[in-house]
Formats: sequence, structure tokens, C-alpha cells
Amino acid sequence: MTTFAELGLAPDILRALDEMGYSTPTPIQEQVIPLALQGGDILGAAQTGTGKTAAFALPLIQRLLPFANHGTSPAKHPIRALILTPTRELAIQVEESVRAYTRHVPLRSLVVYGGVNINTQIPVLKAGVEILVATPGRLLDHVQNKTLMLNQVNTLVLDEADRMLDMGFMPDLRRIVALLPAQRVNMMFSATFPEEIRKLADSILNSPTFIEVARNATAVTVTQVIHPVHHERKRQLLAHLIKSRDLRQVLVFTGTKLGCNRLANELNKSAIHADAIHGDKTQQERIKALDAFKAGTIRVLVATDVAARGIDIEALPFVVNYDLPHNAEDYVHRIGRTGRAGARGEAISLVSESETRYLKDIEKLIGSTLSPQIVPGFEPGAADVPVYQSRASRHPGHNGGQPAERQERSAAPRGKPVPRDSLFDAPYVPRDVVPVEDTPAPTRRPPRKQVAALFRSPVKPDSSGQ
Repeated sequence: MTTFAELGLAPDILRALDEMGYSTPTPIQEQVIPLALQGGDILGAAQTGTGKTAAFALPLIQRLLPFANHGTSPAKHPIRALILTPTRELAIQVEESVRAYTRHVPLRSLVVYGGVNINTQIPVLKAGVEILVATPGRLLDHVQNKTLMLNQVNTLVLDEADRMLDMGFMPDLRRIVALLPAQRVNMMFSATFPEEIRKLADSILNSPTFIEVARNATAVTVTQVIHPVHHERKRQLLAHLIKSRDLRQVLVFTGTKLGCNRLANELNKSAIHADAIHGDKTQQERIKALDAFKAGTIRVLVATDVAARGIDIEALPFVVNYDLPHNAEDYVHRIGRTGRAGARGEAISLVSESETRYLKDIEKLIGSTLSPQIVPGFEPGAADVPVYQSRASRHPGHNGGQPAERQERSAAPRGKPVPRDSLFDAPYVPRDVVPVEDTPAPTRRPPRKQVAALFRSPVKPDSSGQ
């Protein structure tokens, strides 16, 4: 079994790793670190949770050791390494790791990102830092304000490059690369490799070594559970699972920012303490929610994919796919938030009929079939709680006083796996609903102009004289 010392890392770095409990390198670290120490360009393919932050940060730090013993003059602490990330959360996480790795090394680091006052970052930049972790937009803000220089950067790292492209950072990346010295070491890491990523790699990297580790594979420490359910029963099912199983620290993924807010609000109404993070939240709100979730003061954190990039919670026990991702590879990223570093985790997916195509894509990607588990009382095609009610069902004395007959429930057996083809055979019909033809039609009011005309018209006397 390979050790970190055998990879050629310096004693001060090994000391920090030992204090952090790092014993043996992960596969991505074992392959990347020796090559990065030699100074070659690297193109890495690895999913979240594989330890790629240490894979690029440790050799980067060691290559900067010759610059670590200068005086305190800001001019002697120019930015030597630039690490770009797509989101604020990931930037914070990476810089925290860098600080931990450099606890016995006199190298300075700083993280800059948007959503906070830029003036708070300027004094630290003026004092000088060797390692800068940044999001592209805020980095360019500093460049425009002339509060930092990139002309002495000798190492560039692009972390989660595919997500940067998804978020529209390609123009910013090209502007930043144009500001860097031509002679430098480049490392790019991406979980997916669409054509745009390959083009970006060709334009930035110089004859890179390609390293691929566990891409699109799910950790064996993660138990994957599929619960088929009608889409209008998802919130009730999620609340039922959390309460009946007393789940704590549950990270829930939704497809939209609006759905993220709505679900968090509904869970709070169900006496389940929840909060939401997404791109429209301020940085202070996102940090506050994430810290509360890590501390256990909130039970559920609802997040979108973009906001969840960089969330690294030690021994996170549960991840829930409230909405299945349209991109199968995002499923791997999501459930990779649990089951990290050998810990056990559970990934729960609530799958509606319209999402079965996404489920098939996921199964094809990970190379295994996920067995569905019916939750008693939440069978697809059945509803215990009316989703909507007519006035007749809300008020029994109205329109005959009798609600409609209860609908037949799905014939699927409870609590047991069922054949996939039969999951959604039963039609979904809400209970206690009065048919449309039995609901009295509302009385139509005359147009407002006609009503006004009635009051403007003079009253004519009756011709009969009465």
C-alpha cells in the first residue's frame, strides 16, 4: 500500500497530513501527485469525493516552497498559484483545505468570491498571498480594480471545469488565461468531458497527461434507494420518511430555485426544520444555512445542483433526490456527497412517472439496475390525502351532501419490490373529488362597463302612469 511519503511530499506537508488523519492516498492522489511534482500539465477525470483537492493542492504547495521564505514585503508575496472554481462554496472549501495543508509552511492563501463586499478582500491582497482561490467573476472584478496582478502565476488549476462551462464562464476563463504568463503548469479537473471541455483543454493545456479515476462510478459505501411516487405526493412522502425514520442531516436536491424555496417552506410547515440554498441567496444567507446544517441545528438542507457544488460535510448520512437530475452524471455528483472517506451513506430518490426516462439514463451510466421500493400508503396511482377538493366535498351539505366514491388503490404490493413496468400502471385519481359535471357552474357577472352604464342611464317613467 502506497503512503504519502512514498509519493515524494516534503516533511512539513506530511506532518500536516498526519495531523489531519490522512493515512494513505486515494487513487486520484496516487496518480496525480507524482506527475504534478514533476511540473507537467494534467487533465483529470474524477467524480466528487475522490480526493482531487489534495491531489492538485499538495504538489502545488510543494512546488511553491522555494518562494515561502521571503520577507514580509507585499512585493515579495505575489500570486504564484491560481485555483479557479465555479461556485463560492467550492472556493471556500478548497481554500480551507489549502490552509490546512500549509499549517507548517509559511505560504499565504486567500479566497475571493462574489456576493460579499470586495473591499474586505483588498487589504489581504495588498499584504501579499502566494495561493489565490477564486471564482472567475470576482477575480476579474479585482483585475479591473487593479487590486491584484497575475503576471507571476506559475500554476493554474481549473476545478470542476464542466460546471464552469454550464454556468457560462467560458468568456471569463478566456480573459483570465490571457492575463497569465505563457510559461506555467496547468491542471484541469472535470467530471464530464463534453466537446466544449475538450476544446477548452486544447486551448489551455500543453500536452497533458490524462488521468481517469472512478468517473461515473458510485461508491460501494452508498446504499441507493428508489421510491416510486406520484409527483404530487413527493413532499408528503419526504416528510413521512424523515419523521418515521427520524432522519437527521438530510441534503435534498431539487431541480429549480423556486422548487427549492417552496420545498423548504413546506417542510417547515410540517414541523421539520429546513433551510434552502441556491444561486439567488446572498453569500451570507448561504454560509449561515450551511453552517447551521453542519452544526445540526437544521434538519434538512434543500439545495440546487449549482449551490451544492463544494458542499463537503464529514460523514453526511443522507442525500435525497427530490427531483431526478436530467443529466445522469449529476446523479453521481449528488450521491457522492455521502459515503465519503469510507463512511456509510444512503441516497434516496423519489421518482415520478415522468422521471422514469431519467432513471433509465442513470442506470445505464452507473451500469446497474436500481430496485424500486414501494412505501406503504404512497403507491403510485393512489392518494391518501386529497390534492384538491371541490366545494361539494368541503361542505357536505352543498350539492347533495355526498362526496364522490373513493377510488380504487393501486394493486401493487406494499413494502416489496415490484416489476418496473407495473409501477405506474394505475391511473392517478385524487380521492373525494366531485365530478366536473356535478359541480354547479359559477354565476357569470355582467361586464364592468355594462354595470357602470346602468347607473349612468336616466330612469324613464312608466308609460302606464303608475
